[in-house]
Amino acid sequence: MSTSLQELGRAVKRLQNRHHNALNAGLRTIGVSLVQWDALRHLDQSPEASLHDLAQLTFQTDQAFGTLAGRMVERGLIERVPGPGRAVRHRLTDHGRQVHREGAEIVDRVLTDSFAPLTPDQRELLGDLLERLLVGGAEYE
Repeated sequence: MSTSLQELGRAVKRLQNRHHNALNAGLRTIGVSLVQWDALRHLDQSPEASLHDLAQLTFQTDQAFGTLAGRMVERGLIERVPGPGRAVRHRLTDHGRQVHREGAEIVDRVLTDSFAPLTPDQRELLGDLLERLLVGGAEYE
């Protein structure tokens, strides 16, 4: 029996939704949402990124990320620093770095549990297949 493309697309979406819900529940224990933790992760990986770059990395509009960043500044997770010209950059605070580290442990646990039914070779194959789809579908982004 062959899986239809609609069924395959739905399965991908269901797994994404399961991850989203489990990650939000786990991260809530340290006082952040998945969206906030993802912003911390990208700031840690790309400390000189512009607001626009960070918005794109987190799948948000510039305005939505600006609002999110403002709330994170108020909570002491990030700070705004002058960039080149009139640009403003965002940087993790010590508290933000700690929350990022704690969140990374939670994310690792959730994803380890989620992918536990697969062997290492199957996880590698899944990663390769997803990457092939993402590279091949670049025109839809």
